[in-house]
Amino acid sequence: MFKRRDRRPIYRIVAHALWPRGGWARAVRYINLRLNRLPDPPHRIARGIFAGVFTTFTPFYGLHFVTAAAIAFIMRGNMLAAVLATFFGNPLTYVPIGVAAMKTGYWLLGMNQRGPHDVHPGGLVSKFLKAGHDLWSNLRAIFTGHDVDWTNLSIFWHEVFYPYLVGGIIPGIICGTICYYISLPVITAFQNRRKGAIKAKLAELKKQKAAKAEGRSP
Repeated sequence: MFKRRDRRPIYRIVAHALWPRGGWARAVRYINLRLNRLPDPPHRIARGIFAGVFTTFTPFYGLHFVTAAAIAFIMRGNMLAAVLATFFGNPLTYVPIGVAAMKTGYWLLGMNQRGPHDVHPGGLVSKFLKAGHDLWSNLRAIFTGHDVDWTNLSIFWHEVFYPYLVGGIIPGIICGTICYYISLPVITAFQNRRKGAIKAKLAELKKQKAAKAEGRSP
């Protein structure tokens, strides 16, 4: 019932994931409009934005919505704002975010002195793919009886996931805080302007109603 009538080919799905219809500028405007219209005080929405942006610096891919909502709940922020703010991480920003988090993690953990040093987009993506292949192969091994090999997953944990998890904290807090202080006055101004427009409209309707009542009176 809710399926698309025209099934999109795989290449078009991937293309739209990398570049939405109307471009990323239109997508950003839409998200900004949705954030501004959330029915919550500005500081709660801004806390949600902080949670969403911070979450994009964590390696919990596929769980960013859940993680952002949980952090927003703990911070008493708006959970829907947190989910929307996770779009700060997208196919255009995930690589620089991942590289920044990894380099910071390697530095904090002292891994720069004891290799490896392939913290670049190619090496990062390669390790994600190899870990995914190992995970899938090991799951199939449960039913096929083949040998289980955790080598690439072990490498992924020690050289990617753990440094990513530790290193994403500092840049995540910095970017989240910047977005918090940018969004707070913007949302406040938008809500005040919207409240003023609603009050003016109500006053105009009240004035029109009073004018009609006076016209009907003998």
